[in-house]
Amino acid sequence: MRYGAFLKEHGRIGFVAPSFGCATEPYRTAFDQTLKKLEEMGYQTVLGPNCRTESGIGISNTPELCAKELEEYYCADTQDVLISCGGGELMCEILPHLNFEKIRNAAPKWYMGYSDNTNFTFLLPTICDTAAIYGPCAASFGMEPWDPSLQVAFDVLKGERLSVKGYEKWELESLKDETHPTVPYNLTEKRVLFGEDATFSGRLIGGCLDILTNLVGTAYDRVEEFQERYKEDGIIWFMEACDLNVFSIRRALWQMKEAGWFQYAKGFLIGRPRIFDEPMMGLDRHTAVTGILGDLHVPIIQDLDIGHLPPMIPLICGSVANVVVKGNDYSIEMRLK
Repeated sequence: MRYGAFLKEHGRIGFVAPSFGCATEPYRTAFDQTLKKLEEMGYQTVLGPNCRTESGIGISNTPELCAKELEEYYCADTQDVLISCGGGELMCEILPHLNFEKIRNAAPKWYMGYSDNTNFTFLLPTICDTAAIYGPCAASFGMEPWDPSLQVAFDVLKGERLSVKGYEKWELESLKDETHPTVPYNLTEKRVLFGEDATFSGRLIGGCLDILTNLVGTAYDRVEEFQERYKEDGIIWFMEACDLNVFSIRRALWQMKEAGWFQYAKGFLIGRPRIFDEPMMGLDRHTAVTGILGDLHVPIIQDLDIGHLPPMIPLICGSVANVVVKGNDYSIEMRLK
């Protein structure tokens, strides 16, 4: 596994928009505040041509131009790390226009984003054997003041933190809107984990379930090769869902399982789904997962701080993780090996 150089003091932070850009409120103002904040901290910011664009369908620009921006900025030496402007809907459509061989041969670089960005944070390690960070997108860093979770994510990007732990409370209903673009998280819910105490380790991989299941069986599905490379480590899967209801979650996990993706699974870390508490026909968010994964007889920990209901922990896709869960507390230590 290849790892990029961490962000140094006064380093250059590049921003790209392979999914949505920051062209409309509340993201535009939040992104402006992000740039101001980072520049005041002494960093240089470098913006890709799509960052403030909204001329695409489900992404910032055409698939060709989104791919061109991402590929050029990843392979160039004009910035040290990359942060995605945001998530979106159709980043998958840029994949045929990316030269993964060129990306694999370029110097490794940290790329951070989540949700639709799974199309890159997952494929970097599985196709290019290069680690990425599943963490907050650019506009999140416009919050005033920063939630502690944002400092944790930034510390990971700087290489000053390689271990994370759960946050006490989380946000079910956001107060962020067009007139309040930089408002802090509305932390009203107490974190309660679902799963048994466990300690396990393995190679960490995963992302947004909506995107992962879309990749199964495509030309970009290199999971079998990835698993064989790291079968001695075993695989820890982390996943969270955006738009999927409980039946969609169960179908997605069934598809991945039947495709052989969980052959060497050592455990599962499941984030709170954005459609959080809407059971259907006797199926809830917990049994949607355990009903498919339970017979693998590995730890399944659910309702972690991963994904669309913040705050979120940053996870290094491709790293080797040691996970400790006790009661409602958990810690994840990531090693770059």
